[in-house]
Amino acid sequence: MDARGVEEGPRSQFWLMSMRCCLMAGSVDIAFFFIFHYLGSPILAWVNVASVAMYAVAYFALKRRRNRLAVLLIWLEVLGHSALGTLLVGWHSGFHYYLLMFIPALFAGTRSVRWAGISVFCLWLFYIALSFTMRVVDPIQPIPANALAGLHLFNLTVVFIMFSYLSVYYMMTVKQAHRVLRRMATTDPLTRLFNRRHMIELAARDISGNDRHSPQLAILLMDVDHFKQLNDRFGHDLGDRVLCELSSVIKDAVREKDYVGRWGGEEFLAVLPDSDSSQAGMIAERVRAAVDEFDWSRLGLDTAVTLSIGVSHLVPGESFNECVARADSALYISKDSGRNRVSIASCIELSSKSDYAASSAV
Repeated sequence: MDARGVEEGPRSQFWLMSMRCCLMAGSVDIAFFFIFHYLGSPILAWVNVASVAMYAVAYFALKRRRNRLAVLLIWLEVLGHSALGTLLVGWHSGFHYYLLMFIPALFAGTRSVRWAGISVFCLWLFYIALSFTMRVVDPIQPIPANALAGLHLFNLTVVFIMFSYLSVYYMMTVKQAHRVLRRMATTDPLTRLFNRRHMIELAARDISGNDRHSPQLAILLMDVDHFKQLNDRFGHDLGDRVLCELSSVIKDAVREKDYVGRWGGEEFLAVLPDSDSSQAGMIAERVRAAVDEFDWSRLGLDTAVTLSIGVSHLVPGESFNECVARADSALYISKDSGRNRVSIASCIELSSKSDYAASSAV
């Protein structure tokens, strides 16, 4: 998923949430219909019938991606219903609380912070005007004090529930966006393996633990043999499919605690914690054999895909880059020796990191 996908994901979730809010608000208005019939306020009772109809139309408009029509209907319903309910029953009925629901929705439903700010300012003016109006105008159709208190409590409860729903939605959306961004920052978009930067971070974590507990750590540097010729012959799309399939085969062949990343164009790197050269060599051979034995004709290839692998083992005081450089030297020996093989880098003098040799292991 690219950056646009990160942006569009939460917005599509916002419209899904809006559909659910339409259902919730319509259910509340159905309850209001019976409440106001019981309280002897037929005007407000039948206003709620119109409100249910508006929410139903808005719901189906959202379903058909006619978002502007839906937003217009929701605005008209909430503004009209809040104002009419307040004028008929009084400020203490709590109908004005529903206006506050628009504040978070305005910022979540638009890309323009400026437009959202202007809309909130207009909403504030409407709210203030309604408040001052009720200071000088008596309710047109007042209800008994006990009923008014019950209505206020009902409206307050509904607003609390809906605000809680919005808060949970925003929290989940933010967490989802963080997960997507983290995945984008740490994985290769084609193969879904870890990218080079994250592999370095993970290895640095293990190497820092190396100083405290001295665990063994080995590296497999893998390169696809004759990958350029494969691309030239079959095209880059098929080459990409080969890399994706290779990623799965390699991950299945290593151990669960090992981690694999895409190191370069057709290069892969595996870090093997708690492994010495001998163990790493056996795992490397398992990877090589798995790739060699895979049925590549499933992708439309008439030739096998193979890996050349270089193996190195982290020596005391050695940096990750130095360990990778030794694996790279071993990889070149595999290439020069005919490809489709594993070579293990060995240190001639552990005290001198400049003197390394690579020897064929498998």
